[in-house]
Amino acid sequence: MFGGSLCPLHDLLKYFRGMAFELKGTVKKVFDQQDFPSGFYKRDFVVTTEDQYPQDIKFTAAKERTEQLMRFREGDRVLVKFDLRGREYNGNFYVDLNAWRIEAAGEGASVGAPAQQPSYAAAPMPAAPAVDLAGGGDDDDLPF
Repeated sequence: MFGGSLCPLHDLLKYFRGMAFELKGTVKKVFDQQDFPSGFYKRDFVVTTEDQYPQDIKFTAAKERTEQLMRFREGDRVLVKFDLRGREYNGNFYVDLNAWRIEAAGEGASVGAPAQQPSYAAAPMPAAPAVDLAGGGDDDDLPF
């Protein structure tokens, strides 16, 4: 479907490369920062979606992106912008949701509230001409 390689996950991630995703929800859990001997550090967090059937989605904030998490507590509404990262390790394949921006979701909006639709000013539509549905005349111009 994607590239025909032996690793469908790799093909899928190549397909999504360059695509950014975003998710709005409520912070459910923020884990402690993990520091590695190489100098790399990351922090995972879970956001509960605002769908009809809410899901808990785990994200990873790496390096300086972890600082964005310090502004939020469990229960805060956030908008997470992220991309997909995948890798193979010992024959197993892993996918991470790499958060690169975490910001407060619209102030004043309640959880689960639909986004307000923009209003458009338009001239009123003209009245449609009357149609004779009962007539069986052959005066129509349809070819069938």
